[in-house]
Amino acid sequence: MSSTGVKLKRLKLGDLLQRDVWDVDEARHIEVLDQRGLPIKALLLLCPMGCYTMAGERLLMSYEGCVECATCRVLSNPHQIRWEYPRSGRGIQYRFT
Repeated sequence: MSSTGVKLKRLKLGDLLQRDVWDVDEARHIEVLDQRGLPIKALLLLCPMGCYTMAGERLLMSYEGCVECATCRVLSNPHQIRWEYPRSGRGIQYRFT
């Protein structure tokens, strides 16, 4: 209970994300260009939505569920991963209600 007497309900991250809406663009806004020297293990572990997976020796990126947090942008350089925001009006639309 809060100091105002209102009972607060804690929500799990999954519950919060289910409120959001994705308008997925056909054009990829994130693309793996060169995986040599890329911190693959970090990408697999740190992407909050699990957009990075391995297919054998190849790193795959599924941009459709991306929350545009830019974690992969911070972990790599522009020669390894091309990262842009989706076109205007596309991508994730956060719902804070």
